[in-house]
Amino acid sequence: MTVAEFGSFAELVLTRSDERGDADAFVFLAEGVRGTEPEHLPYFELDRSAKDIASWLQERGMAGRQVLLLYPSGLEFIKAFVGCLYAGAVAVPAPLPSEQGQHFRRVSGIVRDARVGAVLTLGAHAPEVEAWLAAEGFSDVVCLPTDQGPVGDVGVWRHPRLGPEHLAFLQYTSGSTNAPKGVMVSHGNLLANEAAIARSARNTKDMVIGGWLPFYHDMGLIGHVLQPLWLGTSSVLMSPVSFLRRPVRWLEMISQYGVHGTGGPNFAYDLCVRRITDKQLEGIDLSSWRTACNGAEPVRAETLRAFTERFAPYGFKADTFFPCYGMAETTLLVTGTPKERGALLREVDAAGLEHGSVEGPYLGAPTRTLVSSGVAHPDDFTLRVVDPDSRVEQPDGKVGEIWIRGASVACGYWERPEVNAEVFGARIAAQEALGPWLRTGDMGVLSGGELFVTGRLKEMVLINGRNIYPYDVESAIRALSPAIGAGAVFGVETGGQEHLVVIHEVRAGAAGVDLRTLATGIQRLIGQDFSVPAGTVLLVRPGTIRRTTSGKIQRTLMRSLFLEGSVTALHAVVDPSVRSFIGELEASAAGTASRHGAAPAADPALLPVG
Repeated sequence: MTVAEFGSFAELVLTRSDERGDADAFVFLAEGVRGTEPEHLPYFELDRSAKDIASWLQERGMAGRQVLLLYPSGLEFIKAFVGCLYAGAVAVPAPLPSEQGQHFRRVSGIVRDARVGAVLTLGAHAPEVEAWLAAEGFSDVVCLPTDQGPVGDVGVWRHPRLGPEHLAFLQYTSGSTNAPKGVMVSHGNLLANEAAIARSARNTKDMVIGGWLPFYHDMGLIGHVLQPLWLGTSSVLMSPVSFLRRPVRWLEMISQYGVHGTGGPNFAYDLCVRRITDKQLEGIDLSSWRTACNGAEPVRAETLRAFTERFAPYGFKADTFFPCYGMAETTLLVTGTPKERGALLREVDAAGLEHGSVEGPYLGAPTRTLVSSGVAHPDDFTLRVVDPDSRVEQPDGKVGEIWIRGASVACGYWERPEVNAEVFGARIAAQEALGPWLRTGDMGVLSGGELFVTGRLKEMVLINGRNIYPYDVESAIRALSPAIGAGAVFGVETGGQEHLVVIHEVRAGAAGVDLRTLATGIQRLIGQDFSVPAGTVLLVRPGTIRRTTSGKIQRTLMRSLFLEGSVTALHAVVDPSVRSFIGELEASAAGTASRHGAAPAADPALLPVG
């Protein structure tokens, strides 16, 4: 099967529906009183429901316009997404605010930015959605509940006659509040990346896909919902909440339905190792599992080893692991591990890596284990590693920014021409005729065609597979209280996990403000609006936050000062894991100082601690 067979993803789904008929396209394991209860969606029913929704959208002139999808995980989202494709509309998946305890203001920024014309949701959520639209002044945006019977007329549905150049959906970057960026994914991008995924993972139409990731997440949508449609096979799905509450449900799903391909971020495998008991594993059989994708955040060698050791007695094989690399800007996947050999781990000299080269290891010298994210298929992508400042291509073994070309690279960010010129229109020095390239903002190294991702040039923080943009967090915090001034948000890795650190100035005129209440309010805000824990919050004096001469926040410098213990706090609430990490740094510093005959300095950043 080739991309050229179809002019659009809508055409592909129409073809699959004719071919597969009453075969299950999706099985959703909903939570019920007796555990998970399967809900089935055959291909023919998906096709009819999508045409029903599409006819409603077409009658209201939504072809070519943006349609917001606000759903919990479930089959209704899939019907609505395919309905948008069938209508020629541009789907805009977003997290349902009530599903995550968030306020609607996060989604309001997306509605304004995308100029949404309609919102599709469930009947149970429609009153709240309609009230929000009215309160925000979105009087011209109509809300449609799609789960209460037919909404249109299948008989008047018109084939959208789309081409590869037409937009299929906007993938909004997670955590975007004030200035959300929507990645423009065309039908051509989508077709190309689904082909790349199938080629890299060696997926076939006889396999069963499974997953629990949210459908507004690129891996959940493209890997677990749309890849099965590309293949013409079935997918078994469950909600993220089901997995997080009881991780063994993921393995039960694989065992019961004979799932061949499924995956998630690195933290998901860690969670299984930590929380699944021997008793829960009674009767579990993982021998059907062929491909265990591990992506969306750095892949840890320790995780691969621990998961394999823990679940090998239940049929899991080491070569099932499929470390991979990708992002929303490339639709999803870029590189994947060759299936004939499994994950590749490489020990390198730690000091060399810090200086930008992969070398060693050397006897007695500290090392770091890198996990290969695999290779790019030449039919799908071209990769280069480039010095981000000089824009000169780096040789094998030298670290630089990962640059990418290929049919899956998205059209850019929605209505961000200046950013697009910088990010999607990059040129390599002395190779300008070969552009344009996508600048990923990720640092890595190529060695023998293998891609090793070493870090991030961008300042975003990656927690549990989600990109948290510091500017968005800082803006939300400043809006919390007039007492809060400039701030810097960054990540600190401890114990293999990224933790969020917040440093914000308290304005000079805020005398008498209860700093403890302010700090806990910041933690609560981040937990509610960004769905990540904010364990460490430091409130500091005006002028503490460092800026460039042009006024930009120097987050990298602030992170270094924090780790050095050079940030004096008026009040601090410190995550225990970060406190332990800083304690290790202090002990190291004390040892260094004693070797040089000096006394270690006290760490003022931890005093006082609330």
